[in-house]
Amino acid sequence: MIGRAVLIGLHRWTVTVTVTVTVTVTVTVTVTVTLAIPSLMVGCAPTVTGRVQGYVEGEFVYIASPLAGKLVSLAVQRGSQAHADQLLFSLESTAETALRDSAERRVQQARDTLADLNKGKRPTEIDSITAQLEQAKAALKFSEPEHDRMAKLLKAKATSAQEYEQARAARDQDRQRVTQLEAELNTAKLGARPDQIAAAKDDIRALEASLAKAEWDASQKEQTALQAGLVFDTLFREGEWVAAGRPVVVLLPPQNIKVRAFVPQTEIAALHVGEAVRVTVDGVAQPYSGKISYISPRAEYTPPVIYSQESRNKLVFMIEIVFDPDVAVKLHPGQPVDVSWKEN
Repeated sequence: MIGRAVLIGLHRWTVTVTVTVTVTVTVTVTVTVTLAIPSLMVGCAPTVTGRVQGYVEGEFVYIASPLAGKLVSLAVQRGSQAHADQLLFSLESTAETALRDSAERRVQQARDTLADLNKGKRPTEIDSITAQLEQAKAALKFSEPEHDRMAKLLKAKATSAQEYEQARAARDQDRQRVTQLEAELNTAKLGARPDQIAAAKDDIRALEASLAKAEWDASQKEQTALQAGLVFDTLFREGEWVAAGRPVVVLLPPQNIKVRAFVPQTEIAALHVGEAVRVTVDGVAQPYSGKISYISPRAEYTPPVIYSQESRNKLVFMIEIVFDPDVAVKLHPGQPVDVSWKEN
């Protein structure tokens, strides 16, 4: 028995031919062909500088409420465009509204109390103190001359010392009564003490803080769009319970749409942030104009989904490209693109 094997290597083609000859003159030919078609296609393709593959990336904005509640209104639909300040959804807010109204009433009550403390006593109370003061002055007007008269009589030994002491006590009592009522009248006009007023002001500030918290809680039951964008998805339906912090609407603003590509390290030095590039999309005749917004400072290995098996061991740098809003809305996350920065 005689055997012979021939191994032929042509690019990525591997052809093995085995010929076996027996004494019965029976010839069996076995041909095994192993084809690495994807590698051949990529390996045979010419290397083009200034052009790489990439994909569209979207940075989504997840709109959620920090409070839990039942979804009572979903104001947008998936696939629609939302404008800035547009209402997106509303949660049930009965409890939060009641707490806000209660806090408002407590604040108003505290403010009224402070105003009353600053006013002092009521006009009728001031009138009462004024009348008592006039009576005391009238009594003093009588007791002072009486004291003087009794002093003269005592000097002339026409009255007893006891009667004189009684007249002097009545005069002193009337004087003290006048002084007391004058002080009360001045105090009544001044209002409450400074420490009482300061305490009332502190109470108002604390209640106002509680009111602000209650108002914030009530406002968080409705969420609006901070910026215009595509309603990429809605994650709940009306009537469903939404846990605190769970997104209800997913937005994709145009400025959050970008292209990511990977540039070989042999060409990265030619690129700079702010440099204009062209992005070609399948099915669109004219490329889109964009600008490089980010160049990764760290090298990484070539993603195998973009580059061939042979180039996996080469280092590349990721770049990000942004567009004007009117261009960005024409791109879709996950869409493959070609990025070029040189005239071919």
